[in-house]
Amino acid sequence: MKKQQGGFTLIELIMVIVILGILAAFALPRFADFSNQARVASMNGIAGSLRSASAISRAAFLAAGNSAAPTVTLEGLQIDMVNGYPAATENGITRAAQVSGVTATPGTGAITYTVTGYTGTNCQVVYTAATVSGSTVTPPTIAATTGGC
Repeated sequence: MKKQQGGFTLIELIMVIVILGILAAFALPRFADFSNQARVASMNGIAGSLRSASAISRAAFLAAGNSAAPTVTLEGLQIDMVNGYPAATENGITRAAQVSGVTATPGTGAITYTVTGYTGTNCQVVYTAATVSGSTVTPPTIAATTGGC
C-alpha cells in the first residue's frame, strides 16, 4: 500500500507568502506613524506640565502674600516670577515645570519648547509670560503647535 504524503503544495506556500506581504503592506504605514504620535503626546504633555507649574507657582506666590517678591520657592528651587506668574525664562517656568527631553529657547516675553533632536517645524509649545495693563493681570498663555510633529 502506498503511504499518503502530508504537507503543503508549492502553490499553497506562495499564496500564504503573498497574503502575508499584502497584510504587511497595510500594517507598515500604521506602525511608522507612531513616532509622530509620540512627539504629539510629548508636546501635549509639556503643555500640561507648564499649565500645572504655572498654577502651582501662582498659588505659592499668592500664599506668600508678598506681591513684590520676584521669586517663590518650590521644592527648594527659586522660581523667577513676573506679574505673579513664572517668568518665561530657564529660571522661571522651565525650572518650575522641570521638563526634560526638550530644548527650551527663550525669547522676549516667551519661551519655546521643542523635542530635543527633532528638526521639523510646527512641533512646539510656546509659553508667553503674564502681562499687566493697569491693575489687570493677564495670565500666561501656553500654546501647543503639533501640526508638524
